[in-house]
Amino acid sequence: MGKVATERPWFKFYEPGVRLNLEIPEITLVDMFKSSEQKFPDNPALIFAGKTTTYREMNLRIERLAKVFVKRGVQKGDRISIFMPNSANWVITFFAILRVGAVAVQTNTLYVENELKALLKDSGAIGIVSIPQLMPRISPILAEVDLKLVALDWLSAFSGLTGLGLADNPVFMDLEQSLADASLDTVEFPAIESRSDELAVLQYTGGTTGSPKGVMLTHRNLVANAMQAWEWVNGREGEERVLTVLPLFHIYALTACMNLAMISGGAMIILPKFDLDAVLQHINDYAPTLFPGAPTMYVAVINHPRIKEYKVSSIRCCLSGSAPLPKEVAIRFGELTGGRLVEAYGLSESSPASHLNPIFNARVGSIGVPAPNTDAKIMDLETGERELPPGEIGELVIKGDQVMLAYWQKPEETEEVLKDGWLYTGDIAHMDEDGFFYIVDRKKDLIITGGYNVYPRDVEEVLYTHPAVREATCAGVPDAYWGEMVKAYIVLKAETSATEEEILAYCEGKLAAYKIPKKLEFREALPKTAVGKVLRRFLVEEEREKLRKHDKDRVASGDAQEEVAVSS
Repeated sequence: MGKVATERPWFKFYEPGVRLNLEIPEITLVDMFKSSEQKFPDNPALIFAGKTTTYREMNLRIERLAKVFVKRGVQKGDRISIFMPNSANWVITFFAILRVGAVAVQTNTLYVENELKALLKDSGAIGIVSIPQLMPRISPILAEVDLKLVALDWLSAFSGLTGLGLADNPVFMDLEQSLADASLDTVEFPAIESRSDELAVLQYTGGTTGSPKGVMLTHRNLVANAMQAWEWVNGREGEERVLTVLPLFHIYALTACMNLAMISGGAMIILPKFDLDAVLQHINDYAPTLFPGAPTMYVAVINHPRIKEYKVSSIRCCLSGSAPLPKEVAIRFGELTGGRLVEAYGLSESSPASHLNPIFNARVGSIGVPAPNTDAKIMDLETGERELPPGEIGELVIKGDQVMLAYWQKPEETEEVLKDGWLYTGDIAHMDEDGFFYIVDRKKDLIITGGYNVYPRDVEEVLYTHPAVREATCAGVPDAYWGEMVKAYIVLKAETSATEEEILAYCEGKLAAYKIPKKLEFREALPKTAVGKVLRRFLVEEEREKLRKHDKDRVASGDAQEEVAVSS
């Protein structure tokens, strides 16, 4: 993108030390890592399962695995899927794939067979790196996806390999064994030239519209976003420790946890999943300084009965992403922990961060201001061609070095969202006079009830202020009279109680009458993605299925009555 040529209102809110424009070097992610390895060879790079790996040791293992990949026939441009939970070897595998000029295919560990098969076929992946426990999802599709390489980790703790039918399979490879093979250190690595504008990652996402697509992110995209994030947090080179509990297959964790740590010479404190007690214990044991997370994680933290017993003061910054951060959660988190919890914004198509709140001058409820080297504006919803003034609601569009190359093998879908270098995000937003942006909702989540537009986030913000509400979400569900009606789904705090009538009455006077939910359902938990984003579409589909079943039962009942009438 180069420099933002025009003065923007948000520039004056950049904090001291944050530059307006960054010179993005023409380097790869591997070059970025190597720079930190040369500066801080003895610094801890990875902390996982009680073991620490230094930058020097990490580089050694990356080189070993890269050599094995080459020996196994992996060539520049090949795609390799990483299909395993967070671990030190996940990070090493990622950089080894890039070291040979191949492309890392981000793969959700929750995928079932059909979803996995579709992703592997679409990406044309020639290999997959996983764990034995996930082989029951991989084995049935091996013949259909024509994988040439299956590398498995954690085999030393797994005894069922024979049952998986891979012991004598030539595509099989023991990841741990390769990483521990010191004889590889004397093997010369073939010369492989990689450029910053080449593809580094296929990040699969629902995108701004439709079914999952492979977002094409180049080395430059990801290096630029790591630099933007590092510039923003104003960190201490070689000293930061990033708590990494977000799944690394998600673009948010890839940048905010892994690449942010690697560009700074800092350490990743890695957990395979979000377990609140384990997270708090890791905070006590390893004193992280940065904690990128999702709102649901912070909700869990502030509701922990003994939160004040843990040493959370080491965390100087918590970046909240992947879903809107309710104001009440941000305020309560600050009151309980003293930490800075600020909302950021991004999407897979922008590597992901495009907007960040100033760490010490955040505006609660705002996603912040555009990052360095990033421009943004609000366009009208009808045509997408008219820029709107501050205060008016429209679609958020962005431009910057972090914006994707394209959707993998989907030129028509690419043209729908990339227009003259601007990425149309599909998010409805507005900008204030100071250049702070506010997400109203997703285009597709807009509820139209009785002709009125209702944005779920407006309703959720009010619900979160109720003293008994732990989590809340809203969705538009089909209704014969209203077209759609607003329905709320509530998870109550432990040892509290509330009725539907009480909560709906609480909304009166805080929301326009048409925004107040027509129905409310209490739940033990809300359906979420692996990153903690509430799956609103699952709730809507549940309601539609209920409606279909109701209509079917009603028809069947009517038929039966008609038959009785005729026979009489």
